[in-house]
Amino acid sequence: MQFGVFDQNDWSGRPIVEQYEERLSLAALYEESGFYCYHMSEHHGTPLSTTPSPSVFLAALSQRTTRLRFGPLVFLLPGYNPLRLIEEIGMLDNLSRGRFEFGAGRGASPHEMGYLGVAAEDMQPMYQEALDIILSGLSAGTVDYQGQYWRYSGVELSVRPIQDPYPRLWVAMGGSPQSATWPARHGANIICGAPATPARGVFQHYLNERAKAPDHGNATPLMGLNRWIVVADTDAEATAIAHRAWNIFYANFIKLWRRHGGTPDNKLPEDFDQMLTVGAAVVGSPETVRAKLTDQVQISGANFLSSTFVFGDISLDEARSSIALFTNEIMPALTTASRDAHAALLAA
Repeated sequence: MQFGVFDQNDWSGRPIVEQYEERLSLAALYEESGFYCYHMSEHHGTPLSTTPSPSVFLAALSQRTTRLRFGPLVFLLPGYNPLRLIEEIGMLDNLSRGRFEFGAGRGASPHEMGYLGVAAEDMQPMYQEALDIILSGLSAGTVDYQGQYWRYSGVELSVRPIQDPYPRLWVAMGGSPQSATWPARHGANIICGAPATPARGVFQHYLNERAKAPDHGNATPLMGLNRWIVVADTDAEATAIAHRAWNIFYANFIKLWRRHGGTPDNKLPEDFDQMLTVGAAVVGSPETVRAKLTDQVQISGANFLSSTFVFGDISLDEARSSIALFTNEIMPALTTASRDAHAALLAA
């Protein structure tokens, strides 16, 4: 089993310069602790993210680490000129000596895309066209494409990624098994935010579709769960930290929707207890978190766990303590649980 981190980098209320330094120092800790990959989101015009340019932040992160892999989850493709993004991917992979991971998506908020001049009805077709341009361009070394939104004629790439033909792909999804069809057929890794039982259905569909697809060079695809995790010495301490921080995070999450009206398709609950009830968040002492996550891994068959350790106003000291407890007292048990559970999923 591999372990990763997902970071919204929503505003903590502390100075941005301080928050950046905290996150970069935590990236070094993730590396020291044996995490495989650091993922971050992209958002615009909202305190849900203090890092609206993933490439800029990840360039800094690449210089603070030497082994930790990293990437966006996801780049919001409709908001980019595909050629420009191809070049940034090449730069990031070279800056990190081949550690970049490429997460691609269309975006969830029409308000954010509207700020970038993208109409809601264009988000999906622009995403599909941009992804086609990026993957074909990276594979060929030349961008040659005549589409509805972008047109290029024989543009040669001066900066190619170290990873050939391109960095590993990642796609984030909910609980619909059909959402795993494209990733499976293109060798992408997947992250699922659904509860453990529907996540197993997603992973099984992924494997079924993968069996029909040509080899894309990803011999061991990662099929992961994403969970909000707070570990402390006692259940009461962890629960208090999580509830306090969630209030800040939720205000950041919902602010743009309240300004414009409406609700997001994948609405998070205002009451953190609902996150606990469905298993999207797991908090408590090492014993409590270990038992609950072991159960989720055994049910889902996941071979990757992406953890959100920092959200809202969680302090650097609280985060460091939570990560240390997770690393030392939970990761070994999950590795063992995943070995048998994932083997059973593959054999199903």
